[in-house]
Amino acid sequence: MVKVRRPTQAGAFYEGDAESLKRQVEDCFLHELGPRKIPVVVKTGLRNVIGLVCPHAGYMFSGPVAAHAYYRLALDGKPDIAVVFGPNHTGYGSALAVMNEGFWRTPLGDVEVDSETANRIVRESRVVDVDDSSHRFEHSIEVQLPFLQYLYGSEFKIVPICFLMQDVSSAREVGQAVAKVLAGKKAVIIASSDMTHYEPQENAAKKDKLALEAVEAMDETKFNSIIETHRISTCGYGPVTALITAAKILGAKEAKLLCYRTSGDITGDYSSVVGYAAVCFTK
Repeated sequence: MVKVRRPTQAGAFYEGDAESLKRQVEDCFLHELGPRKIPVVVKTGLRNVIGLVCPHAGYMFSGPVAAHAYYRLALDGKPDIAVVFGPNHTGYGSALAVMNEGFWRTPLGDVEVDSETANRIVRESRVVDVDDSSHRFEHSIEVQLPFLQYLYGSEFKIVPICFLMQDVSSAREVGQAVAKVLAGKKAVIIASSDMTHYEPQENAAKKDKLALEAVEAMDETKFNSIIETHRISTCGYGPVTALITAAKILGAKEAKLLCYRTSGDITGDYSSVVGYAAVCFTK
């Protein structure tokens, strides 16, 4: 029997039917805080994009920021594989968990899990378990898929990896394994993370600026130390650490902040905001 991981956020974090969802993704691209243009996938793209940091809140809040990352990806052509790292918000399942077979469903259709790549990562890393229960209710990876499907239909495969454990050495280990397995493949790594949670705009922007400068410097040690010292409530610091590690091994020359906004920029309430960033790592 084919395994299907059904959407848990359709109708909540994003629209629940195909037409409305497609329109919603387009609205994110056209939004005044987004790229303000609909992307066209460049068929002859250079494939220089190694990875992206993307937010994962409801599309009405973080969609326009995420759209900056996916717009940049579209200009780079089509990856065959998207390895998506997301934090585990639910507490279910293994500390580091991959789903290694089946399909992930959204209103835009089904995306196949790349079993071969997933299993090689498990073998290579020795810290990643195969555990579907970690993924069952988790939103951080799911919300990236409609953007990828909008660009590429079902012409790509995914490897979803969920981080309940986010310490530096585990995240590095995952990053190293993924880099080894993806070498020579047409792939993109997506680290799903929001930044500061529920602080006044001024505090959030100041803290997030420090953390994002360390990401742009591709310095995962400094990034983690800033998160710790300033008590920054970034939910996906493990995924970001793993991405920085992998990107450097895969030859990244630059990490560039494409957009930073907060929920306050959408709602007008700056008293308690969540920070959202889009970052692109290129060769």
